[in-house]
Amino acid sequence: MTDSRHYSRIPLSTRLNGMGIALEVEAVSKRYGGTVALDGVDLKVKEGQTVAVLGPNGAGKTTMLSIALGLLAPGAGTARVFGLPPADALRSGAVGVLLQDAGLLEDVPVGELVSAVAGMYPAPMPVERVLRAAGVAEFAGRRVGRLSGGQQQRVRFALALAGDPRLLVLDEPTVGLDVDSRRALWQEVRARTAEGRTVVFATHYLTEADDYADRVVLLAGGKIVADGPVEAVKALVGGTEVRFVTGGADVSAFEALPGVRQVHIEGRTVVLRTGDSDATLRALFAKFDDVRDVRTVSPDLESAFVSLTGGQER
Repeated sequence: MTDSRHYSRIPLSTRLNGMGIALEVEAVSKRYGGTVALDGVDLKVKEGQTVAVLGPNGAGKTTMLSIALGLLAPGAGTARVFGLPPADALRSGAVGVLLQDAGLLEDVPVGELVSAVAGMYPAPMPVERVLRAAGVAEFAGRRVGRLSGGQQQRVRFALALAGDPRLLVLDEPTVGLDVDSRRALWQEVRARTAEGRTVVFATHYLTEADDYADRVVLLAGGKIVADGPVEAVKALVGGTEVRFVTGGADVSAFEALPGVRQVHIEGRTVVLRTGDSDATLRALFAKFDDVRDVRTVSPDLESAFVSLTGGQER
């Protein structure tokens, strides 16, 4: 089970402080038959933020983004983009969208497709610049249907950039991309956020959220269970991990060490979650002679994800 109380531990002033609101969903709920996909979700994303939306499979990530973009009607609640109904913001070119597994016209050359989409917006990015930014210039003359899966994903990114949007919403943007293409995509995203643009992305790659987001929103069971700066979300799990190898000892002996909150044993490796690593280490060395390979590990996004979602698969 997850604990929605984690959400309230990060002050609202830390989660959202000043600036205009790029995207907002308020009291949004959605059900599919007897399944609750979203349950009273509230989210505000301020302009200039890079927000990672994380959660286990079925947590409601794609549903929330689809409702925020006006692509799916909520069961209850409202969505606004730059203060407008989502459809109006999309038509204006203010929003660029890359949806997971979005269809593409396979018989059209890449360059022509990007040009046609750019022509639909009032102030598009120059097509040549779009092609370079998305890394598709080298195969702009090829038909979309003849491209690899990774190349088609780069075309989707190009279409998201075509309107020169103030807000990018990316659902699993690097699925199917090789390492170089992933790096290039995130370099372009960073270049846009450096100009004050806003990015919201959903991903299963926690390292991407850790490396590129300045705020993490964690969904589980249709609710937001954590929301705040990356370091603040990591800190919700509390304490530091102390890992070491030992010849064997009773769990209760480790639980009795000062500062220890949790003990986990993996074969001969012992993992202690502690709120005072210095005190724990001093007592550990004083009481146990056969401890070796000791190391301390600060909380990371992976441990926060597992703790706050109850270990559900992402």
